[in-house]
Amino acid sequence: MLIRRASDIASSEITPESVYRSRRSFMRMAGMAAIGTTSLPLVGHGDALAETSSTESPIRAWPDAVPQPGATQWMRSKVAAAVSGPFATEEDPAPWEAATTYNNFYEFGTNKGDPAEHAHDLTIDPWTVEITGEVDKPGKYALEDILAPHDLEERIYRLRCVEAWSMVIPWIGFPLGDLLARFGPTSSARFVEFTTLYRPSEMRGQRSFFATLDYPYVEALRLDEAMNPLTLMAVGMYGETLPKQNGAPLRLVVPWKYGFKSIKSIVKIRLTRRMPRTTWNELQPREYGFYANVNPEVSHPRWSQASERRLPSSLFAPNRRDTLMFNGYAEQVASMYSDMDLRLNF
Repeated sequence: MLIRRASDIASSEITPESVYRSRRSFMRMAGMAAIGTTSLPLVGHGDALAETSSTESPIRAWPDAVPQPGATQWMRSKVAAAVSGPFATEEDPAPWEAATTYNNFYEFGTNKGDPAEHAHDLTIDPWTVEITGEVDKPGKYALEDILAPHDLEERIYRLRCVEAWSMVIPWIGFPLGDLLARFGPTSSARFVEFTTLYRPSEMRGQRSFFATLDYPYVEALRLDEAMNPLTLMAVGMYGETLPKQNGAPLRLVVPWKYGFKSIKSIVKIRLTRRMPRTTWNELQPREYGFYANVNPEVSHPRWSQASERRLPSSLFAPNRRDTLMFNGYAEQVASMYSDMDLRLNF
C-alpha cells in the first residue's frame, strides 16, 4: 500500500470531519458501545487518580526535561500544544533523569542503562504505522496522519515493572480507543496486537548473538482493555517528545498492567479474532502471563509482587511500598475481570 505523508492526504480521508471534531466525547462512547461494554468512569478519587480542574488547562512545566533530537518540528509543536488530561495520580513524578536512564528496552541491550546509551542511533523520521486485520479501513499511514486528528493531553500515571520497581511518569498522548474507533473494528475483532520496529542495523539488541527475545517484539490487549479510557498512545513525556530510549515516536501505556505490556516504538497495529501470541508470554508463560495485571496477591515464580521499590531510591533509602491491586486503578478497570480467576489468568 502507498504510504502518504500529511501533505498528500486529507484528514477527512481517514476520519469524517463530523466525527473527529467531536472525538473527545463521541469516540470514547462509540468505541465502548461497539464492543458491548459498559462505559467506565473518566476520573477517580483518593490515592489512585485525581480529577484535574480542566482538560483545557496548560500542562505544568518540567524544568529538568531535555528537548529530544530526531523529533520533527511538527511533532514538537503537537506535543507543546498538549493540555492537562482527566487522569493524574497525586504522587510525585520521578525526575527526568531517572525516567530516561533506567528502563527496559531490550532492542538496545539488557542492562537498564543500555537504552539511554545506544538508542540515539534510531531513526524516527519518517515513521509509518500499519493498521491491519479486523478493521474497515486498513492501510499504512504516516505518523502525522495517525496523530493529526487527535488533541494531546498529559496524564500522570504510575508505571509498575514486573521486576518489582516502579515510577510515576507524566505522559503526553491520546486514548488508544479514539484511534481504533477511527479505523472501524469489525464485529469479529476481539484482540489488538502491536509490533515494535525491527531494524537490527540501528537496534543493536536485535542483532546480538546473545539476544534473549525473538524479534520483532509483539504485545497484545483484549479489545475492551484497548478501548478502556485509561489506555494511552503516548508520543511525549515531561512536556517533551518521547526520548528514543522510552519508545519514540509512538508507544503504548497501560497503567494497570506490568510495564512489558506497554510496547514501545510501534509500527503495526493488528486487530484479531483470536488471542495473539506475545513475546514474553511465548518465551516463559509461567512468568509472564498474557494479562499481566498488577496483582500483589500473585507472585512471580522468582519473587513476591506484594511490594515494590519506587524510583528514585538507594541502598540507604530503598523507598519500598505496598503494591496496589491493578496498580491503583481498580475503580477504572476491575469490572473487566469480574468473571475471571486472576490467579489463573495472570
